[in-house]
Amino acid sequence: MNYYTISQLAEQFDISTRTIRYYEERGLISPIRTDSGQRLYTKKDRAVLKLILRGKRFGFSLEEIHEMISLFDNDRTGRKQLEKTIAYGEKKLKEVTERIEDLMQLKQEMESILADFRERLQKLEETE
Repeated sequence: MNYYTISQLAEQFDISTRTIRYYEERGLISPIRTDSGQRLYTKKDRAVLKLILRGKRFGFSLEEIHEMISLFDNDRTGRKQLEKTIAYGEKKLKEVTERIEDLMQLKQEMESILADFRERLQKLEETE
């Protein structure tokens, strides 16, 4: 079996070894320990780490990620995992859409204020 050290995974995913240890502390990954205490990660651990990082990038909490990952261990068909991931994904997409709408409104307000400031400045320069 092919194993990875914590340093190898940290380098592959461009994260700190502390981040990997944190995910271990949270119970998301469980490396094998050698007699000397060195952590060795399996291909499964690597795949789970990749899923964790993808989930974080999409804005999921570690609790949500843990639930989605652990569902696969309980249901090897993947059905429950897919159902939960779709539910979380739809919720996250709604949040992102709302955030985009808020940002678009903020952008319009900023453009309006800037246009007003430019107009004021132009009037001041004309009266000089």
